[in-house]
Parts: sequence; structure tokens; C-alpha cells
Amino acid sequence: MPFVVALDQGTTSSRAIVFDHAGRAVANAQAEFRQIFPQPGWVEHDPAEIWASQAGVLHAALAKAGIGARDLAAIGITNQRETAVLWERGTGRPVHNAIVWQDRRTAGICDELREQGLAPMIAAKTGLVVDAYFSGTKLKWLLDNVPGARARAERGELAFGTVDSWLVWNLTGGDAHVTDASNASRTMLYDIHRGDWDDALCELLDVPRAVLPRVVASSGVCATASVEGAEVPIAGIAGDQQAALFGQACHAPGLAKNTYGTGCFLLMNTGGKAVASHNNLLTTVAWRRDGATQYALEGSVFIGGAVVQWLRDGLRIIRHAADVEPLALTVPDNGGVYFVPAFAGLGAPHWDAYARGSLFGLTRGATGGHLARAALESIAYQSADVLHAMEKDAGITLAELRVDGGATASNLLMQFQADLLGVPVVRPKVHETTALGAAYLAGLAVGFWKSADDVKAKWQVDRVFEPAMPRERAAQLQGEWQRAVERAKGWAQG
Repeated sequence: MPFVVALDQGTTSSRAIVFDHAGRAVANAQAEFRQIFPQPGWVEHDPAEIWASQAGVLHAALAKAGIGARDLAAIGITNQRETAVLWERGTGRPVHNAIVWQDRRTAGICDELREQGLAPMIAAKTGLVVDAYFSGTKLKWLLDNVPGARARAERGELAFGTVDSWLVWNLTGGDAHVTDASNASRTMLYDIHRGDWDDALCELLDVPRAVLPRVVASSGVCATASVEGAEVPIAGIAGDQQAALFGQACHAPGLAKNTYGTGCFLLMNTGGKAVASHNNLLTTVAWRRDGATQYALEGSVFIGGAVVQWLRDGLRIIRHAADVEPLALTVPDNGGVYFVPAFAGLGAPHWDAYARGSLFGLTRGATGGHLARAALESIAYQSADVLHAMEKDAGITLAELRVDGGATASNLLMQFQADLLGVPVVRPKVHETTALGAAYLAGLAVGFWKSADDVKAKWQVDRVFEPAMPRERAAQLQGEWQRAVERAKGWAQG
């Protein structure tokens, strides 16, 4: 069985990638699905569409590779993390659309928790700040607002999960209701130190334990999928950002990566120690394997590559995402234009649910090129804010930043990121390290790869972007960016 397949279920699309023993992507397939916006600040997905798209690309990728399910050693799963799904155990039917991690409808619940002085206790147990980003308050909203849901959940009739749980449930025909430690650590219901759901947190959010999945290792056979009549072990599960950290071979403390996807997610491995943040970052489970848990510091930027989608679909100043860089290169610099893409509030290190997207510095001389450049630069500015906070928490200065995700194809963005940070930005040959990390976690569990060192040796550099901007200029630009951020904060509160 010479292949491992990774199911990469993201915020805007589902993908399946077949990897061989050398860690090469042999074939892949991808399908976008609907983004549903019922009200301002609300974001939903249809769980049936998620599953249909994921199942479809799995079969398409196998067909492209010219193999069958019997050629698979294992399945690895990686997923958008905090998105909440609630479904009927008896039928497998969702009781409501999935509430997406970007959704802000539970900001009021979070305000109440903070006002009650509960944020320090929640942070101590979960490593998380109190924010609508995480799935615990989304689950509470579902139980409170879907007619009959709470009573049914208490009777054990409903199952909750993040998207990994939903995929495993469907892959196994309802036989397995599980999640891994990395995804569990994003719910605000999981004690990352004890490695279990926390009764006090469940009580705080009115969540019955009966609705929660069993927590399993990130690398280890946890269920068996039935694919094309073949039984294939599901042997790896990790949230997308933790999977990317593993795929980037950041296996040792102090190594960090930034994934440029719909959002941007910067993680630094802190080893077996859960480092508490003093700069509004998250302490999270990186993965659990071989009986040990590794942790990471994380900063989350809610709107990264999604800002390019907005230029395409909202403003329609570009036809394809790849058009943004040529448009940005029509001008020599941003012309004093700054774009704070706080469409879903601001994530780390600001955590302002009421910030909103804002453009500053517009003049009659501003063009689509300036707007495209400001949009790309906003991704780098937000990532730099997170990295500076992370360096303070960890007490170290990064020697380099490893990068992955779709937006790393933009040389302009990667060079600007290196210029802002003043450290080399390293792009690997395999950009899609999220799927690769899931494949590695699954393959290691079944002996397809022998050790973490085995997979680390496969990591290869495509290009290193060296900083070229004078540090004084970089500091000036970041100062202007901070002015823009301060003006965008609190907008939705009036």
C-alpha cells in the first residue's frame, strides 16, 4: 500500500491530496462550497455540502492518481478548527448549519463571561482567550436556539463536533464519534493540561457531556473508513494549523511557521511545556502522539487570503485571485493607503470582536493598484503583529519564519513579510504543508514512515526571502499600520 491520502477540509474548499512515500503530492482534487451569511457578522456552512465536497474530491484524487482505496495505507484528516457542527446520532442529519470560526454572533456571550471575571480561569485551563472565535460558545448558541436541541442533547440524541468529527462520522457510517487533542483544545471546553473535557467549563456553557466526542491521539488509528468497498484506517487527525506545523518539520521547541490561508496562523512549537501568554496569544495543543503531548503558542489573523477573495468577489477589481499581485505591482508602493481587513473583528494580539474593515489614506490619486497592494500588505502587517507578541512570550528572537499556504505564491507578499520582520522567510518546495502534516501523522501511526526524523529529512526549501528594507523604514510603515488599526477598533459598538 504505497500511498497515504490527506483530506484537507478548509474554510472555503475541500481538498484531497494523495502522497507517496517520498512525501510527494501524486494527485489532488479540490472543490469550493458555499459561504452563507445570514446576518452581518454571521458565517455558516451547510455540513451536507462539506461532506459531499470532501467525499467527491477523495474519489477524484484517487482517480487522478490511478489508484484505488486498497492502495491506501491510511487516511489523514486536517480541518478548519473552531467551526461547530451539531447533528442527530440516529440519522446523521445536521440540526442546523455549521457555525464557522469567523462567526461573531456569540460575542455577547463572551462579553458576559469576561464581565463575570471568568477569563483568567478559562485561560488557565484552556490556554485560550474568551472570544467568539472558539466553538464552545457556538455550541451553546446552537443548544439555546435550535428548538428542542438542549433536551435532545441531554438525552444523548445529538452529537457535537468540529469538522474533523463530522468527517470521521460520515467516513465510518456513524461508527466513530471522535476528535483529536489539537481540535479539542480549540473548543474552550477542554483542559489542555489534564487532556480531557472539563466539567466546570461544560457547566459554565450549559454543555452536556453526552454531546461531546471522544478525544483521541493526533497520530494513531482511531477508526476505520469504508472507501470504495475497502477498509482504510483513519490514523491521523489534526487541526489545520497544527498539521501545518508538523508538515513544516517544526518538531522542536522554538521553530515557527505561518500559514497564509483564508486567515493567517502563526504557531511556535514550545515542546512539552504549555507556555502561558502575556501578550494575548493562545496556548494550544500542537499534537498528541506516542503518548506525549506537545504544545504551541499561536496567534490567529482572521482575514488573510480572504481579503483577496473580497477584492475578487466583493469589489470585483480582479477576476482571479492570482491577478492581485500584477495589479499591486502597477504601483511602486502603497501610496499611503492602509487597509485593515477586520471583516470578522481582529484576532491576536488585539482580540476586538467589534473592529470592522477599514481603509485609510485614500486620495483622488489612489488606484486599484494601491488598494491591491494595501490588501497584500495587510496580511504581512497582521502577521508581524503576532510574531512580535510571540517573541515576547517565548523570550526568543526567531532566526527564520517558515511559511506555507496559498498566498505564499506571491513573491511580493513574501518579500514584504521578510522586510517587515527583518528575518529570512523560508518557503518550502511543498506549499501545502497542512495536508502533508496530516499525511505524516497518519503514515507514522501505521509504519508507512518510520519516525519524525524520517519525515523531517523530506522537508526541502524552495526559496529564501532575505530582508532588504532598512529597519527605520520598516518601523515607520508599522507605525502607520498601528495608527490605522487603532482607528478600526470598536467600530461596531458605535
